[in-house]
Amino acid sequence: MASVGAIPGRTPQSPGPGAASAGFPSPAPVPGRGEAEAEENENEQELAETHLCVLWASGYLGIAYYDTSDSTIHFMPDAPDQESLRLLQRVLDEINPRSIVTSAKQDENMTRFLGKLASQEHREPKRPEIVFLPSVDFGLEISKQRLLSGNYAFIPDSMTATEKILFLSSIIPFDCILTVRALGGLLKFLDRRRIGVELEDYNVSVPILGFKKFVLTHLVSIDQDTYSVLQIFKSESHPSVYKVASGLKEGLSLFGILNRCRCKWGEKLLRLWFTRPTQDLGELNSRLDVIQFFLLPQNLDMAQMLHRLLGHIKNVPLILKRMKLSHTKASDWQVLYKTVYSALGLRDACRSLPQSIQLFQDIAQEFSDDLHHIASLIGKVVDFEGSLAENRFTVLPNIDPDIDEKKRRLMGLPSFLTEVARKELENLDSRIPSCSVIYIPLIGFLLSIPRLPSMAEASDFEIEGLDFMFLSEEKLHYRSARTKELDALLGDLHCDIRDQETLLMYQLQCQVLARAAVLTRVLDLASRLDVLLALASAARDYGYSRPRYSPQLLGVRIQNGRHPLMELCARTFVPNSAECGGDKGRVKVITGPNSSGKSIYLKQVGLITFMALVGSFVPAEEAEIGAVDAIFTRIHSCESISLGLSTFMIDLNQQVAKAVNNATKQSLVLIDEFGKGTNTVDGLALLAAVLRHWLALGPACPHIFVATNFLSLVQLQLLPQGPLLQYLTMETCEDGDELVFFYQVCEGIAKASHASHTAAQAGLPDQLLTRGKEVSDLIRSGKPIKPVKELLKEKQMENCQTLVDKFLKLDLEDPSLDLDLFMSQEVLPAATAIL
Repeated sequence: MASVGAIPGRTPQSPGPGAASAGFPSPAPVPGRGEAEAEENENEQELAETHLCVLWASGYLGIAYYDTSDSTIHFMPDAPDQESLRLLQRVLDEINPRSIVTSAKQDENMTRFLGKLASQEHREPKRPEIVFLPSVDFGLEISKQRLLSGNYAFIPDSMTATEKILFLSSIIPFDCILTVRALGGLLKFLDRRRIGVELEDYNVSVPILGFKKFVLTHLVSIDQDTYSVLQIFKSESHPSVYKVASGLKEGLSLFGILNRCRCKWGEKLLRLWFTRPTQDLGELNSRLDVIQFFLLPQNLDMAQMLHRLLGHIKNVPLILKRMKLSHTKASDWQVLYKTVYSALGLRDACRSLPQSIQLFQDIAQEFSDDLHHIASLIGKVVDFEGSLAENRFTVLPNIDPDIDEKKRRLMGLPSFLTEVARKELENLDSRIPSCSVIYIPLIGFLLSIPRLPSMAEASDFEIEGLDFMFLSEEKLHYRSARTKELDALLGDLHCDIRDQETLLMYQLQCQVLARAAVLTRVLDLASRLDVLLALASAARDYGYSRPRYSPQLLGVRIQNGRHPLMELCARTFVPNSAECGGDKGRVKVITGPNSSGKSIYLKQVGLITFMALVGSFVPAEEAEIGAVDAIFTRIHSCESISLGLSTFMIDLNQQVAKAVNNATKQSLVLIDEFGKGTNTVDGLALLAAVLRHWLALGPACPHIFVATNFLSLVQLQLLPQGPLLQYLTMETCEDGDELVFFYQVCEGIAKASHASHTAAQAGLPDQLLTRGKEVSDLIRSGKPIKPVKELLKEKQMENCQTLVDKFLKLDLEDPSLDLDLFMSQEVLPAATAIL
């Protein structure tokens, strides 16, 4: 509302609450408001869901899924899959869909697979909903029709039907029958469920901002147990009680120390790379080339400048989705402008960098002049400060003369209305001390006067020549002849301005949406650059080196490798080398005392191999990575009541069994303390049986690192000797009663586990340690274990005292006493115990 100042000659009256000056002057901008809303936009993607559609027939798989975080449909061209549907399981583990859509008519293998999936009550974070649609919804022709007739924001309205078909044919592989049917079924599901537009009018369709292809070829197989035990990811509850409800945060993990991304989409891409380690040497070397370039000292300033620009790359897909639904926020325009402006800065910077590096060339060429057009339009049209202040879209001056004129008239209202109020006051009762003329959108101009003490009843509100409207906060509002004349003369200025600015906003949105494809490409390339800059920063700070890839090498060679997490936590860290390649030493059995570093060594080998397979520099002086198709681990067991399995059963069923059944000669297998969850003899026998199974494979044996305290495995010669088997140990030295750890791997076999030393460090009493060593020596020598003499004497005295007490309580004068019975039942057992 708008009000005028006090009228000279009478007592001043301040305008009541809710009244503001004519023309709705803006409140003072809230510091950081735009940044806060931008951060809110970034966090909205945390609530994203994926909905997947899958078909399997004749040994081939067709998959498509919709990601609500970027309103994009991802599809995988028809890919071969076994009857066990391992490829499908890999996809589900990676994207964790909220819904799985498939045809009601399915192959028996698919039906069995989905039934098993639905029965996994322990699945985290939540079991997906299985949705069956009629098979007619997956027809090939009807699916093609749905795809070609869809309303896509990234396709300009100016395209003809023929041009649209040609454009979509360049993106979607219409020759992949299962993929096309899966896409058609997914579109049907989205239209039926109205994902993301549940509360919109029915004519508003689910926004689709693009189609993206994804493939899972050349991927290295890693299961969730391996991700957990190697601490590649580690989720923890947020320590702040105010943020517990917002979900989990990343704890101390490989992802946590390497994630230095400046934008959310870079972080998302880094997580995707971690879930998709690859054997594609071209892709891996292209990533390493960028990292190596930014590690050069002369390129440090350029890396820092690019990192600053990437900080302004925000959640563009969310903004485009809002534009498509006409839900654009005032802050979105400033966020989009900064994003596009920063993208232009990235393009200009990359044009000055070596074009021999593919990423720099892609950014220089694909960040087209459409970005400049978008930035220019937004910068010339949108009034950022005014939009944030009024929380709506406003335009700058000199864009539309009609809007400028109406704003000028609206801004000039205070002085004009003051004069109108002065004339109105002259015609009012002298008891009325002041009045004001206010403007309320959709209602118009009103005369406002304070309520007098004499105005107690509603009938007292009537004033001759005025039409009473309403009472609000001790202010009476009327229409007068002058206010009616103002309504006719000026009209509803505020609403007119809003309507015209909304029309301009719609036209600007259309211009932006017509160029949505280049904005999506900006996000893809910028996030890739962000990830590689983050990896380069970590490599510089932690002293990582570039790995080499040798397809001919079956295994890995690591010189002076380090555990990337442990070296940050320990005061000093001793590097260790590892080599497993060719036909020698494929199975390495590592023995050594407790706490000597066997587990860290195993994890170190696994982490360095993993880092090389995601295209990162590694913590080692040198690393050569051969053809590795999978990493299996048995390092840590997580017991769970919901699983209904014991620790040993988890070892066998979920970890070792996977390695035995799936490992190939190109797989890396890490086993730590397998068999300790059951009887010692049984555990030792099973460990020996598993290793003998792999050794019997000869050249097809996987690369295996086994850490164990079962020294009998060596002492009893349970494993066949040969070139495939190599024994390693952790070097130690005994200094009197002290055991000194060197944490250095060397060839050999440990003589003892030195468990007593570890027990002493844990604080066990010396008496227990001495007795434990005594029993251990007796077992090794095959001699019987005798009770401790002191404890035996103490027990004898107790038994003697018990026997004496029984004799003292005996009543020899009791006629019912049976001495023979007393001697057989009481005396003889006690005497036997004493002897």
